[in-house]
Amino acid sequence: MNNENVKNENWDDEGELYEHYRIEVDKGQCLLRIDKFLINRLENVSRNRVQHAIENGNVLVNGKTVKSNYRVKPADLIVIVLPHPPRDTEVYPENIPLDIVYEDGDVLLVNKPAGMVVHPGYNNYSGTLVNALVYHFERLPELPGNDGRPGLVHRIDKDTSGLLLISRNERSLTNLAKQFFDHSITRRYIALVWGDLEDNGTITGYIGRSMKDRKVMAIYDGEEQGKWSVTHYQVLERMGYVTLIACELETGRTHQIRAHMKHIGHPLFGDVVYGGNRILKGTVFNRYRQFVENCFEILPRQALHAQSLGFVHPSTQEYIHFECDLPNDMTCILNKWRNYIGSELLE
Repeated sequence: MNNENVKNENWDDEGELYEHYRIEVDKGQCLLRIDKFLINRLENVSRNRVQHAIENGNVLVNGKTVKSNYRVKPADLIVIVLPHPPRDTEVYPENIPLDIVYEDGDVLLVNKPAGMVVHPGYNNYSGTLVNALVYHFERLPELPGNDGRPGLVHRIDKDTSGLLLISRNERSLTNLAKQFFDHSITRRYIALVWGDLEDNGTITGYIGRSMKDRKVMAIYDGEEQGKWSVTHYQVLERMGYVTLIACELETGRTHQIRAHMKHIGHPLFGDVVYGGNRILKGTVFNRYRQFVENCFEILPRQALHAQSLGFVHPSTQEYIHFECDLPNDMTCILNKWRNYIGSELLE
């Protein structure tokens, strides 16, 4: 390469991260903070977006992650990697049915089914909730730096079911985004976890990408490795080797509940990514093993449902609250566990 070049390339790091930009620093470059350096070199990129990418470990210098105060030196090799290949951000409308819980001119609440991806991304460019939204609704707003995700102010995982809040206009989007930023929006999830827990508790820690597997989130002790996260939980029902709990999020980080429950030794039932898709508690008898395997077939995902959501309405300034029932797959395995434990007690 010549002294300094920026180019788009598609580079697969073990199927996880893709190279979006590669910069070879000129030999005459003076020492300069990397965030300032990148703002000067990349078009249409804000300081916040650059710092966010650095904090997430998406900026590598000579093959290693750095902090925002790292000073770029002559001949440094800077690579920006993301978990999806470079692609245009245009979203194509698709006629996909939506389960709308509430709708007005400002907001929309959707009950998302498990298995539906929220927005287009790597390997999921169609069939997403956003594809459905742009078909059913015109001119949904977008947050700065959130290209390709019209109307979204938050998201839930593909295999998590439940309530998702959508904005219908710019004013509403700004208002709701601030409520999420201030952690004033109330969210309650229902989860089935392995093992027996205390009646209630709070899980905290700095959550960030695992050093071993960047698809997985891990809990750390220091802020240099992640973002502060808080989950409150309460036991709803004990069913022997599994427990039904309610979780309230004080913060909303990627995979927060799933990573937190794994961290304290109680992964979500059926969670493939965090080890809940195998028998972690119980007997070794064939009858029990077959019972659990049948449950996994009925619910081939993490047992997690976004049950309720409350927020201050952007126009009326009144607090409103919504709930949606558990989906059939979770209801079915809960009943199966109740019946199984009941039959065990009778023997």
